[in-house]
Amino acid sequence: MHEEATEIKARGPLIGIRVLDLSENLAGPFCGQVLGDLGADVIKVERPGGDPARDWGPPFAGEDSALFVAANRHKTGLRLDLTTAGGRESLGRLIDGSDVLIQSFRPGVIERLGFGADAVRSRNPRIIYCSVSAWGTRGPLREAAGYDPLLQAFAGLMSVTGDPEGGPVRSGTSLVDTTAGMWLTIAVLAALRERESTGLGTRLDVSLLGAALTLMGYHLLGVQATGRVPGRHGTAFPSIAPYESFETADGRLMIAAANDRLFTALCSVLERTDLAADELYATNALRVLNRASLRDEIGGVVRTWRTGTLMEALLAAGVPCAPIQDAAEALAHPQTELTGLLVELPGSSGLRVVALPIEWNGAVFPVRAGVPARDAEGTQDRQMHPQAYGKEADR
Repeated sequence: MHEEATEIKARGPLIGIRVLDLSENLAGPFCGQVLGDLGADVIKVERPGGDPARDWGPPFAGEDSALFVAANRHKTGLRLDLTTAGGRESLGRLIDGSDVLIQSFRPGVIERLGFGADAVRSRNPRIIYCSVSAWGTRGPLREAAGYDPLLQAFAGLMSVTGDPEGGPVRSGTSLVDTTAGMWLTIAVLAALRERESTGLGTRLDVSLLGAALTLMGYHLLGVQATGRVPGRHGTAFPSIAPYESFETADGRLMIAAANDRLFTALCSVLERTDLAADELYATNALRVLNRASLRDEIGGVVRTWRTGTLMEALLAAGVPCAPIQDAAEALAHPQTELTGLLVELPGSSGLRVVALPIEWNGAVFPVRAGVPARDAEGTQDRQMHPQAYGKEADR
């Protein structure tokens, strides 16, 4: 790696960018963490009681919930009571020296505190003002509270998740929150690029509803095109077959034979070339139409194989597949280890977190700092970020 590239990776491409993260829970903090991973100086401003996500456990990782720790590294902590004149004055000084502000207050709350988008951008025209809401800026629900599972329910994600015989199921991870955080990160990076030519910041609004609707994109298009409402298919994908998990002698294996060539290769490994020659399964459309009988035929053979043995044989034949693992198994697998993405979190007594999943000139971004302590106070942070408390931002 060239010396210049090494320096960029070590410091981060967003070095010199200051972010005020006033957001709570997951979506906004996740965006702040990604910006911090990329080198930005992120100050997490919490109310006196702290971010409620600190207490969303068990499981806990030290004093704070695993969810909080997974979304708040690379941040310096500061507690401010914005209901007091002193707290508002301190936040104003921080705004004067910042490039990005992220907030997730209920609609109308931050405006009443004096830090709405217009007021902040009037004070600092270069700042990029980011709002994360549940339902968006318009509509009858715009002022309602909202969390990830509510938007999974509303946007239809739960309706297409789970077994056909069962009820709707929430995704096992906070899919909407993290997706919203990623969309906001993309928007911030674009706004920073625009500011280079205009000299001005902008206002960005990202909603959990918007993130959820993007995840449902092809389902929403499909129901318009056909009039058919998509249902639940368990591990299967409704438009491809075989493309689902099958029970093995000692577990379950996800098999993705996504085209005719892969289907033929699968049948060869299973010694069922008759299936590849059967007119019922000659094309993907026919295989989808006859999914139930095909599932029975393939499943009967797969149950006689051990997971590892079949996986090895299928991969050798070029058929994509993967074992269904739990979190502990995924963590322990050598493939996970060799990604280099599991990085020790400073100050965590050996806990490893998933680093930013980007290789920059062949290397993973380092994790340089942990999460802000529960008792973070302004005096501590003035020592760490003295320039943030005045108008002389070190740009």
